[in-house]
Amino acid sequence: MESGGGVVDHLADERSKAQFDVDEMKVVWAGSRHDFELSDRISRLVASDPAFRKDNRVMMSRKELFKNTLRKAAYAWKRIIELRLTEEEANKLRFYVDEPAFTDLHWGMFVPAIKGQGTDEQQQKWLPLAHRMQIIGCYAQTELGHGSNVQGLETTATFDPQTDEFVIHSPTLTSSKWWPGGLGKVSTHAVVYARLITDGQEHGVHGFIVQLRSLDDHMPLPGITIGDIGMKFGNGAYNTMDNGVLRFDNVRIPRDQMLMRVLQVTKEGKCVQSNVPRQLIYGTMVYVRQTIVADASRALSRAVCIATRYSAVRRQFGSQNGLETQVIDYKTQQSRLFPLIASAYAFRFVGEWLKWLYTDVTQRLQANDFSTLPEAHACTAGLKSLTTSVTADAIEECRKLCGGHGYLCSSGLPELFAVYVPACTYEGDNVVLLLQVARFLMKTVAQLPSGKKPVGTTAYLGRVEHLMQYRCGVQNAEDWLNPSVILEVFEARAARMCVNRAQKLGSFPNPEEGFAELSAFLAEAAVAHCQLIVVSKFIEKLQQDIPGGEGVKQQLRNLCNIYALNLINRHLGDFLSTGAISAKQASLANDQLRSLFSQVRPNAIALVDAFNYTDHYLGSILGCYDGNVYPKLYEEAWKDPLNDSVVPDGYQEYIRPMLKQQLRNARL
Repeated sequence: MESGGGVVDHLADERSKAQFDVDEMKVVWAGSRHDFELSDRISRLVASDPAFRKDNRVMMSRKELFKNTLRKAAYAWKRIIELRLTEEEANKLRFYVDEPAFTDLHWGMFVPAIKGQGTDEQQQKWLPLAHRMQIIGCYAQTELGHGSNVQGLETTATFDPQTDEFVIHSPTLTSSKWWPGGLGKVSTHAVVYARLITDGQEHGVHGFIVQLRSLDDHMPLPGITIGDIGMKFGNGAYNTMDNGVLRFDNVRIPRDQMLMRVLQVTKEGKCVQSNVPRQLIYGTMVYVRQTIVADASRALSRAVCIATRYSAVRRQFGSQNGLETQVIDYKTQQSRLFPLIASAYAFRFVGEWLKWLYTDVTQRLQANDFSTLPEAHACTAGLKSLTTSVTADAIEECRKLCGGHGYLCSSGLPELFAVYVPACTYEGDNVVLLLQVARFLMKTVAQLPSGKKPVGTTAYLGRVEHLMQYRCGVQNAEDWLNPSVILEVFEARAARMCVNRAQKLGSFPNPEEGFAELSAFLAEAAVAHCQLIVVSKFIEKLQQDIPGGEGVKQQLRNLCNIYALNLINRHLGDFLSTGAISAKQASLANDQLRSLFSQVRPNAIALVDAFNYTDHYLGSILGCYDGNVYPKLYEEAWKDPLNDSVVPDGYQEYIRPMLKQQLRNARL
């Protein structure tokens, strides 16, 4: 975004080097012209409103921080109503406010849970209240003792046919609900997940709508113990969210507050399966994981934007007389930074594809077609794991790429890291998810002899015989620019790793023992499969009609090749040990990678400008649009409360006596 008020653009020279139309790349990044215009309008609306200021977050105490978040959330809701924003616009506004809040869980988990698991009658009753924020909800699944293992949850919901009620109870300390956002201090209601018990029989874990607090004075209702679980990692960061603890002491709720779209409990306590397939619930999971992948591309692109702009501003070494060398011109900086720019674009495009997949899965489910569901489930689980792990590591790498100044809160990177890293754990621990993918891949390989054709992202395993025989034909560095060569190399590596793991698994008399023993080995095959998906979707994107002409397309080709060749470099052991490529071809891939870095260099600033982030959203002095870093850092330092007084509090009490003491008996 342009600097206003006649401010000198210190990155103007960098921007003039771009070999493509940045405005058209903004549209490509956004997904469509409509999405670009919407994001641009709403982000500017938020950035220009002083009520959404966030540069003082890290200085606040927890109580101040939380109250400030409540103020912003209430103000955002007021603006949404005043401006008559659509649901799409309102979601964008909350996104650009850029502060974890109870509303994230209300709109992102509570409302979708009722939509996905509630009957038509339940939706008609609860959704209007939720949409008008007359009730505020959260999603109470995780417990003190169980997270990933949902079937191990201990909270019980026992049906009492005498009163036509469920009794919700926390039988142990470890059954306390623990972590749900919005629960600690704000939510009036929750979708609570508990073990359904009727007539002494257990029927698995199901969701129940439970009121937690009075709608008059916000006090907890009888039988409910509720509070916040305490400070979390980082300054500001996720401490704006009231992650909560919740215990039930035989709390009674009406029978019709069990979410009964799939399973119904009658007045007599009989469980009746509805004609709605249970698999529909997986559609919600695909949706949530798709949004997490999209969030990964945003968080990664944000960190990369900061690191790239600062790398162009910062100069160090390399000159006896005159200007020192820009840090971005060092090959060591490029080899760490440019693959992260490429990853941001790669994750953006695979996120776009996941949107399509969600729509496709939903339509199939409504038509009672479950054929693609296991593959879609495995694919979204794997991509959630891959993209969040890479993004968390990449934000930290960007902090290191910014040197010492990256450690300042005003760089925006410490807080971005602290806010983002929980994504590696929530909605499925990343290692657990990789093992789910590995299990699906092993099952797919095991079914190949029966003639069952793999579908979707596993379709390449249907050509396993060819891929086991495949020999890469790369003769020179330029051959690595051929997308079909790259794709087949990644397919061969993934297929061979899958077959190899399946063979090792087959040598164990007990498959479950084998799976446990080989789990780390199996997770590597899952990663290879997921990386293949990202590479293939980037290549597919390049085959589409892209606005902006050849200039834009060439930059995307460069980024696609950097993404793929960098992965080959990073996972060379896989590619060599499976025989997918030779040592000579690996060396040629590295040669081509260095050449690609040189081609990206003049376009680097323009490529991150295409993310179209306001300075408000970036929240970083190092990443500010005009590159005027040093005066802003100097000015920011004086705003610290420690600088309110020249002589610090505590000087008279502690420092002065130390300076004035007479050390007659000291042995120093």
